Amino acid sequence: MAAITDVLARPTGYSGIWSWLTTVDHKRIGLLYGFSAFAFLLIGGIEAGVMRMQLSQADNSLVDPATFNQMFTMHGTTMIFMAIMPLSAAFFNLIVPLAIGARDVAFPRLNAFSYWAFLFGALLMHSSFLVNQVPDAGWFSYANLTEKPFSGNDAMDFWALGLQVLGISSLAAGFNFIVTIINMRAPGMHLMRMPVFIWMTLITSILLVLAFPVITVGLIELTMDRNFGTHFFIPASGGDPILWQHLFWVFGHPEVYILILPAMGIVSEVFPTFSRKPLFGYPFIVFSGIVIGMMGWAVWSHHMFTVGLGSIATSVFVITTMLIGVPTGVKIFNWIATMWGGSITFSTSMLFAIGFVALFIVGGLSGVSHAVAPSDRQQQDTYYIVAHLHYVLFGGSLMGLFAGVYYWFPKFTGKLISEKLGKWHFWLFFIGMNVTFFPMHFVGLNGMPRRIYTYSSDYGWEWLNMLSSAGYFIIFLGVIIFMVAFVRAMRNGRPSGHDPWDAPGLEWSISSPPPEYNFAEIPQVEGLDHYWIMKRRAAAEGNPITRPEPHVDPRTIHMPSPSYWPLIVAFGTIWLAGGLLTHYALSFMGGIIVIIGIVGWGNEPPTARDPQH
Repeated sequence: MAAITDVLARPTGYSGIWSWLTTVDHKRIGLLYGFSAFAFLLIGGIEAGVMRMQLSQADNSLVDPATFNQMFTMHGTTMIFMAIMPLSAAFFNLIVPLAIGARDVAFPRLNAFSYWAFLFGALLMHSSFLVNQVPDAGWFSYANLTEKPFSGNDAMDFWALGLQVLGISSLAAGFNFIVTIINMRAPGMHLMRMPVFIWMTLITSILLVLAFPVITVGLIELTMDRNFGTHFFIPASGGDPILWQHLFWVFGHPEVYILILPAMGIVSEVFPTFSRKPLFGYPFIVFSGIVIGMMGWAVWSHHMFTVGLGSIATSVFVITTMLIGVPTGVKIFNWIATMWGGSITFSTSMLFAIGFVALFIVGGLSGVSHAVAPSDRQQQDTYYIVAHLHYVLFGGSLMGLFAGVYYWFPKFTGKLISEKLGKWHFWLFFIGMNVTFFPMHFVGLNGMPRRIYTYSSDYGWEWLNMLSSAGYFIIFLGVIIFMVAFVRAMRNGRPSGHDPWDAPGLEWSISSPPPEYNFAEIPQVEGLDHYWIMKRRAAAEGNPITRPEPHVDPRTIHMPSPSYWPLIVAFGTIWLAGGLLTHYALSFMGGIIVIIGIVGWGNEPPTARDPQH
């Protein structure tokens, strides 16, 4: 971490921990997101390990049913909202301004607020462990399990309030990146010259700002049911628990694409670079991403085929669920065509990208089987669903994100991760993922429910569960090797130079790590794969590009100054939410802190009047 601090140091008058608490630099905020999300990835992995050890044997009693439900709930919630989503946000922060030729995001202070709100919301939810009131109703928390008669302590309040704060963070980030991409592209970077990763970031951000208000409505109603005597989801009082399912899945299925589209964008940058040829069918990949974002709103009720929607509604969602596989297939064929005939370099990043495609295909094929309502009735709430979900989100999102880590690591450190250790990481991840989750297809079709905490040996599920638990340890070993490789690279990794992969994107035209202002002069983009165009023209003229853009005195370039107000507003927000768990007076105090923070933030000059602030 010290090395990263050194390479991103800025002469602001702040130093040490205070410089990180007040930073508005998109690169530093990206690192904060990345390290925090990886920590929660490890926590979610430990929670998964507890479940796998409990299920490794029949009639096991390693943990009791209550603890298993807590692990089930927190594992799913942590991995989705506190690991994969913020890991994507880390890439948005690190890459987007560089890839579009900008010096920062549109709203640097809002960017800082989104990180602190994320961190505080995640800590609020996990503080439930400290008071032994851990959420236990499942990561989708269906009514009526979440109501006071069935969850009498504060566990579900921790869950609902923590998610609401995380939603505020996501909305702030979503609006910020939409404005950044629309308004701050370098001259000449028309929409159809944007890298695919930028397109997927834009679509993801639009989905974020449209989807999170839906789940926020449901969470507010749940909080009011539990704390203020309303009855939105209580049938005995005229409420409807199916309303919660609609609200959750109207958000939940766009959420699937919020999780997978960034990974699709990452591999769309990796494949051309290591195939030594432009991305095949660029317009088709872009428009298929747009179609996926639009159709994601039309398939939510395939999660509800067993609740009795009626034949017409079921038929409609069967059709839309099958149709949404078409644009996904378009992307897959274009990625394969990009590799076809290319001069492929099987780097660690390329292996993770290929692994992403292979595993995502398996997840997509099992997803098609869910679209058939009769077969879905057998698969519903079994481990077949768990297998499908993890092939999409682990084999898909997480493999794609690791492809991005190995691809862009040199850009932000100036060093290379060991390819030998990286390939060990890949193969352990790839093998471990299949050993863990592929058997779940069979145990699910054999009838094993997804929430069961133990089972009898008479069912014949034991050897498949033992295999899945063994796969968990293979994955765990892969994570350890990645951490070792990361630390070794930071300490004594080989220098990478500014463009180690001969890549096409704008971000590779500047030094590694980037200066605090990113670009001394905003580039004039000449086409898709702009840096390839520049390098080929320079080589044809007999003057090949071997050095990045030269540095200039950062004092000559306007950059936003650090600010503590985003941290104060986020702190007030978490007090406001946490007060509902303890005493309403704390919520009132939190509201006052938020108001003071907003006023201070609004009256703060965009740049410092003196070197101290």
